[in-house]
Amino acid sequence: MTLLQLFFIFVYVGAFTIGGGLVAISLMQQQLVARGIISPEEFLNMIAISESTPGPVGINMATYVGYKLFGFGGSLITTAGVVLPSLVCIIVIAKFFGKFQERPLARSIFYGLLAGSCGMIAFAVWQVIAVSLVDIPAFTSAAETAGGFGNLFSREGLLKPLAVLVPPVPLLMAAAAALIYRVGRVHPLLLIALGAVGGILFL
Repeated sequence: MTLLQLFFIFVYVGAFTIGGGLVAISLMQQQLVARGIISPEEFLNMIAISESTPGPVGINMATYVGYKLFGFGGSLITTAGVVLPSLVCIIVIAKFFGKFQERPLARSIFYGLLAGSCGMIAFAVWQVIAVSLVDIPAFTSAAETAGGFGNLFSREGLLKPLAVLVPPVPLLMAAAAALIYRVGRVHPLLLIALGAVGGILFL
């Protein structure tokens, strides 16, 4: 993987990120993890750090990947790559949007983009949940030890394999964070800091 190839990967990510940073995460996962450029564990850590630092998560991810692979110069190139398509689109739209925004065809296109981006965001959210709260390798290992998934469920009952698949501590931490944020209106930075402390103490 050369720096030029990485640049065009992030140009692609920037060009098709419709709906925000979570969509960018989904596209980066397809381009980087599936190709073996970044390991799944590294990618998960990048998501956690990018979500915890100021700025759009897609740009943070691009900067992180570029720095990880090619140093400071790489971070500049990948950041430029992911930003370039959006910058061009914004300039073009700002120039012509007022002329066609009320036309039926344009409105239909925007409704379609909204529907498609919602689906991509939902998929990205599921990916983050899967790598954060679901321990699939541990579940698979337990099944192999038991002689197959059927034996795992029939011999030990339903509760134990589910506890292996969805460890209770991360699940409780996520539920507590959501409840505190919803009810207590706590600043997200405090919840991020508490999550880091919880990970050190309990995970």
